[in-house]
Amino acid sequence: MSAPPTTETRERLIAEVCGNVQAVGFRYFTRQAARRLGLVGWVRNDPEGTVSIAAEGSRDRLEQFLEALGEGPAAAEVEEVDARWEPATGRFKTFSVEYY
Repeated sequence: MSAPPTTETRERLIAEVCGNVQAVGFRYFTRQAARRLGLVGWVRNDPEGTVSIAAEGSRDRLEQFLEALGEGPAAAEVEEVDARWEPATGRFKTFSVEYY
């Protein structure tokens, strides 16, 4: 008799990254990290000079992703990452770069 399949609870991470995070490849770094971790959602530059992110997946992978956001690509200078957790919506199929 095999074990019942496990159902991983999916969550949603909403993050805003502040600092020198535009024109340094941050969105593409974020997309690459999300796809490597199997996350779905989006990233975009905001007019205030910040980068906004919505990502869905398992909590452990989202926490790894959040750590990567705190580092950013080599040219970035991340000052702060504001994050909040929500239930997943299930509306995303991939992780994409959006434009404001």
